[in-house]
Amino acid sequence: MISSTTDLSAPATPVHYRYKQAGDVNVFYREAGDPASPVLLLLHGFAGSSFMFRDLFAQLADRYHLIAPDLPAFGFTEAPARGEYAYTFDQLAETIDRFTEALNLNRYALMVHDYGAPVGWRLALAHPERVTALISQNGNAYEEGLGEAWEPIQRYWREPTPENRHALREFPTPASIKWQYLEGVADQSQVSPDGYSLEGMQVLRPGNAEIQLDLLLDYASNVKMYPLFQHYFRQHQPPLLAVWGKHDPFFMAAGAEAWKRDLPDAEIRFYDTGHFALETHAREIGSDIRVFLDRHIRQTSSPMGDVSVG
Repeated sequence: MISSTTDLSAPATPVHYRYKQAGDVNVFYREAGDPASPVLLLLHGFAGSSFMFRDLFAQLADRYHLIAPDLPAFGFTEAPARGEYAYTFDQLAETIDRFTEALNLNRYALMVHDYGAPVGWRLALAHPERVTALISQNGNAYEEGLGEAWEPIQRYWREPTPENRHALREFPTPASIKWQYLEGVADQSQVSPDGYSLEGMQVLRPGNAEIQLDLLLDYASNVKMYPLFQHYFRQHQPPLLAVWGKHDPFFMAAGAEAWKRDLPDAEIRFYDTGHFALETHAREIGSDIRVFLDRHIRQTSSPMGDVSVG
């Protein structure tokens, strides 16, 4: 149910599709909302792109300045070839950091999903003063959040042999991507084929499958950094909302619940869906995000300290 604060009769806020050079990467991004409004920076994961946030743009851009880039090797971002650019999470975070600086984004709330989470957590570690709030849609930061689906990937981490890499060949394929979109969804007819079809075509680009396998291997670096991310949560106590598809085969519900250890005021919401919760529950999640941001960001962003949210 959409919040009563959403004016369905109001004209839709236009979305702009742009590029911004960030070091060696020409980053594609979607942008909507008044630049004077509080910023929400949205970082997608695998196998997605900024396209996954399309419904949130329609719900939130009347009140927030939304910016959603495509990560290097995803969507429409023009990235260097493998071998000319290090496809690691440190490098992805450096590129997105440069992207935010190129756009003069000095204060923003972060919404992260999947791979976007360790990129976002690195931004928060580097610039804690810039982050006003955190929203995680199945974006993990705790080992108990790693489901059984990670076992062959963890084997690759322990032994990065050609054989273990080959065992993951089916991961960056259109069939696997479609499965990730549909797994855990009770009524699969609610999942539009647009998302998984677009991402399936992207992963077929020459060299992209190898890049995705490189990133799978480097995901081990994120798990090693979990204690650092958790220290950031404890030290800075950012407002956090977890909006979680509870049937995600990769990131378990326990990973969302674990935030309560470090952030006692964290708000945890579960939805009856899978890894790509926005595909089936965008209206509910958008409503919860709107209430969360109105409470933690919009009111505190007012020069007068008192903003009407009616």
